[in-house]
Amino acid sequence: MPLRITLKPHERLIINGAAIRNGDRAADLLIETHCRFLRESEIIRESEADTPAKHLCVTLQVIYLADNPAEVEDLLVRQSTDILRVMPSAAPYLLSIQDEVAAGRYHHALKCGRELVVHERGLLQAAAERGDAA
Repeated sequence: MPLRITLKPHERLIINGAAIRNGDRAADLLIETHCRFLRESEIIRESEADTPAKHLCVTLQVIYLADNPAEVEDLLVRQSTDILRVMPSAAPYLLSIQDEVAAGRYHHALKCGRELVVHERGLLQAAAERGDAA
């Protein structure tokens, strides 16, 4: 069964590393074979990665889209270790990410990474409300 993706006007999509931009009107795409894809709304650009969890998500995006993800996995381990040092409550998220990467389920790892970003945002907001330095 094909996967239907509806693109908004001018929305971008990456399929197997190829950047695609929609035209002036909404468009439906039917993906009939296995591929790696990210919608523009799912992408965190490197310039937008202003927290450790967002940097980790950028790395997960690279792993997901890479032909040889093992080349980038060392960076993921280093980033995870750094995050765990400063944010011990991230352990369950990082464990889920590592489990998904180890199983080759990179899109699921990305979803776990987004959950980590939400967790981190909550911690940063709580610290700001208390007046703590982040």
